[in-house]
Amino acid sequence: MAHPTQLGLQDAASPLMEELLHFHDHALMIVILISTMVLYVLVAMVTAKLTDKLVLDSQEIEVIWTVLPAFVLILIALPSLRLLYMMDEVNAPHMTVKAIGHQWYWTYEYTDYQELEFDAYMIQTQDLHPGQFRLLEADHRMVVPSESPIRVLVTAEDVLHSWALPALGVKVDAVPGRLNQTSFVVNRPGVFYGQCSEICGANHSFMPIVVESTPLEYFEGWSTLMTEDA
Repeated sequence: MAHPTQLGLQDAASPLMEELLHFHDHALMIVILISTMVLYVLVAMVTAKLTDKLVLDSQEIEVIWTVLPAFVLILIALPSLRLLYMMDEVNAPHMTVKAIGHQWYWTYEYTDYQELEFDAYMIQTQDLHPGQFRLLEADHRMVVPSESPIRVLVTAEDVLHSWALPALGVKVDAVPGRLNQTSFVVNRPGVFYGQCSEICGANHSFMPIVVESTPLEYFEGWSTLMTEDA
């Protein structure tokens, strides 16, 4: 989860988010270089160092500021297209979970298990235990095995919602009557928090998303227990 006074994005918990962080740093450096160059040109012109007519009307200058932006766009476009392909690709998932958005809670269906389905409501402030986070805790967590490809099918029952987990680099719109899909691999055990990222009504800010990543043997025990309780 994010922390007070945090600068930058959340720590990556999936290979996809690691790639997104690298692309963020890559694009940020390009922006800094462009801003520095533009600032230098402005200062040089103000201080009368670049007001010579031979410099301003130079054919070489015209070529440079035409070719350079095209080169910069290529530096940004190539890694971004690679990332878009990675985000859309689903390779032989080990498990599929269907997330259904409601006003204002989530339903999770584990399609590979019989009768493994539950609703996840936000825990009210007065019911929180010490160490739990306000507006982020849910009474049931979506539990997945770590280091396993997980496919998530996302839809909604009433209005538009959005299933988003910043630490995993995942954000998918939940549209009524339509199935969208995404996939991720959680590379370490832990608990990761997200929220509905679509303005879906009065209680929009009260439908958190909590994903808990555990080793496979613990996940199998949890799924067996949840199925028996159902």
